Amino acid sequence: MNKTSNARDIVVVAASLGGLQALKKILSSLPADLPASVFVVMHIGAWPSLLPEVLQADCLLPVMHARDRQPIVETKVYVAPPDRHMLIRDGVIVLSTGPKENFARPAADPLFRSAAVEYGPRTIGVILTGKLDDGAAGLKAVDACGGFTIVQDPSSCVAPDMPTAALQAVSPDRVMPIDGIAAAIISALTDESRKGSNMDERERVALETKIALTGRSSPAELERLGHRSSLTCPDCGGVVWRIGDDLPLRYRCHTGHAFSALSLESEQRSGAENALWAAVRRLEERLLLTEEQLSLAEAARSPEVSKLRVQKDGLQAAVEVTRQLALESSISTAETPA
Repeated sequence: MNKTSNARDIVVVAASLGGLQALKKILSSLPADLPASVFVVMHIGAWPSLLPEVLQADCLLPVMHARDRQPIVETKVYVAPPDRHMLIRDGVIVLSTGPKENFARPAADPLFRSAAVEYGPRTIGVILTGKLDDGAAGLKAVDACGGFTIVQDPSSCVAPDMPTAALQAVSPDRVMPIDGIAAAIISALTDESRKGSNMDERERVALETKIALTGRSSPAELERLGHRSSLTCPDCGGVVWRIGDDLPLRYRCHTGHAFSALSLESEQRSGAENALWAAVRRLEERLLLTEEQLSLAEAARSPEVSKLRVQKDGLQAAVEVTRQLALESSISTAETPA
């Protein structure tokens, strides 16, 4: 595809929990002659996926997993394959094994940013149901580059987190229940209203797109995007930069991993729970060892008996306190969107 007009013809869609039914509903309502290309990212991780086949059953448009360097063609739906970021550049699809964003690959933000930079006002960004907030930063990039933005009404979502985060990041052109989103997309293709681009934001978006495409970044580039924080990357332990000063609050490490504050907090919470249960195991092992030492000391009437009893009591108390903390952390993690 190599249009020179400003007609909207690039549709990027993000979904997570509850997204399968939402995507089927939308795609089944799009006409076979849709004058646009549709790109879909759903959080499927590295697992084998039959998502294109499932979506094809109700869709008049051809649906397929995207291939690297595949030319972009109208009236087709491209789905990000497992464990690959899907980006678009120079009229072709680029699949990347670049660092995960929001602890996901494929992730929505890289696709949305690449569409925003490459196609600007020709882009329509759509955020559907899902947990956490992948896609919010990407939709903000689409908006900043003059694109059209659509958000599923959180009240119609299985998981309202992604749309809610998107609404905090931008003032979308449309907020629609799932039944109205296909019509909103079709209408946006010919809607002649246009808005300006934020050139400073576009430069930042372009730099982040380059990082996703190449899988490489430098401290100097990150200094252009934000400033160093006191955090470390949960994926690689690298130094982390805070990106920007508004919502959604985001971070990047110097190896390229990117995450929102919400996804980072969720990951840190899960890591804290794992660490607490590991501490429980180690304390219990120390307690067992102390009990064995105490048993032998009592049999031998050793002068160490009193000391070992105090040690045993302290370890028992530590086990109970740490176990309670781990249980409370488990409950919090279960209640936190994943």
